[in-house]
Amino acid sequence: MPPAQGKYVRYLIIAVVGLTLFFLSRRSIPLPTSTPRPLSDGHLAHSPGQSQNEQSSNEVMRFAATHSGGRANATLVTLARNRDVWEISQAIRQVEDRFNRKFHYNWVFLNDQPFDDTFKRITSSLVSGTALYGEIPPEHWSYPDWIDQDRAREVREEMREKKIIYGHSESYRHMCRYESGFFFRHPLLQEYEYYWRVEPGIELFCDIPYDPFLFMKETNKKYSFVISMLEYPGTIETLWDGVKEFMDDHPEHIAEGNLMTFVSNDNGKTYNNCHFWSNFEIGSLDWLRSKEYMDYFETLDRQGGFFYERWGDAPIHSIAASLLLQKEQIHFWNEIAYYHMPFTHCPAEEQLRKELRCSCDPSGNFDWKPLSCLPRYYRANGIPLPSGVDGYSWLAIFGFVILGAILACLLAVAINPRARAQAFISVRHLYLQSQTFWERYQEEKREWERERLRMKR
Repeated sequence: MPPAQGKYVRYLIIAVVGLTLFFLSRRSIPLPTSTPRPLSDGHLAHSPGQSQNEQSSNEVMRFAATHSGGRANATLVTLARNRDVWEISQAIRQVEDRFNRKFHYNWVFLNDQPFDDTFKRITSSLVSGTALYGEIPPEHWSYPDWIDQDRAREVREEMREKKIIYGHSESYRHMCRYESGFFFRHPLLQEYEYYWRVEPGIELFCDIPYDPFLFMKETNKKYSFVISMLEYPGTIETLWDGVKEFMDDHPEHIAEGNLMTFVSNDNGKTYNNCHFWSNFEIGSLDWLRSKEYMDYFETLDRQGGFFYERWGDAPIHSIAASLLLQKEQIHFWNEIAYYHMPFTHCPAEEQLRKELRCSCDPSGNFDWKPLSCLPRYYRANGIPLPSGVDGYSWLAIFGFVILGAILACLLAVAINPRARAQAFISVRHLYLQSQTFWERYQEEKREWERERLRMKR
């Protein structure tokens, strides 16, 4: 290769490497850790500049130390099918062993079909409270009158071809709509004020020696989560249009001091796709039954996005909580170590893990991974991030240096006609070289095949 051509090809290769390092390493950051702190009077010690994880833990653990009794009007609730019996059995054992064996809260099971005797027999033997079984009314698990079912079917096929997760599933859409706007209306839930959603197959890695329901009630929390992340953009393309319509029609429902900055980077013009992962949530049923939430859900439901796209209940709940509640009414459970395939939340603080007898590996914690929205939740609440989370790793810094050098080279090529022409020649030469290598590979592959056939004979 002529020297000039080689020089510009090197520039192009280095540019690709630099850009790759930059984008891969922006969030290649060390797992935040904290030095174990001694307990004081049964509480986790408070220190200046502590993270939200530590503040959350302190608040909950102080509550645990001072509230040894009492009980909330609450229930655990699970949406399951008969064939989920063994997966939900595993989840029940996790929740009962880590929490409910001490508190004996009831458990409500809901299904769009009647529960069979096997499901009832097995699950009722595992719960320490009373197991209640309810069938979902058909009108809550069907197409509303305004939905064009042919159009909905076409959308499912398009999403199947695009390989969008659950994009082909009709039942998944009914489930998301039901969890978004109907489960809290079921007759079995009418007597309760709070719920804890439990899904088949989940795991809990730490003891929960306190009562999360009572904590929610006495601290005026309305919604809580363990994991937050980005939604798939292809499933909610018009969701924010419906949200903006609701905000225009019902400005009186938008709470002062809300968490808008968690779900929008531009004060409500667009949605940033952040949401709380709703397969774990503890919340207020009274809030979900409120006029504010019902107006919100009905506005979105009329848009048809549950069927014409694939709106999930997670962004529906998350946007509602972020707009209709004050930010202080939303809680992050750092203390509850939780797994739902494929993500894990595990407390970073070793002292907390010891105290709660946690069995999770903190290196698998999702909180600070690239798809996590927990850093944005921290910023929206004005709380400093743990040390190292907001910085760049050495790999990212190296990527910045390479990127800067390449931009300078590209600028030189852009303003120098001779260099630009040489760059085009270099690219063409690289293309021809790749063609030659490909043809050589194909010829060798054919030769291998001929040799293999001769050996068979």
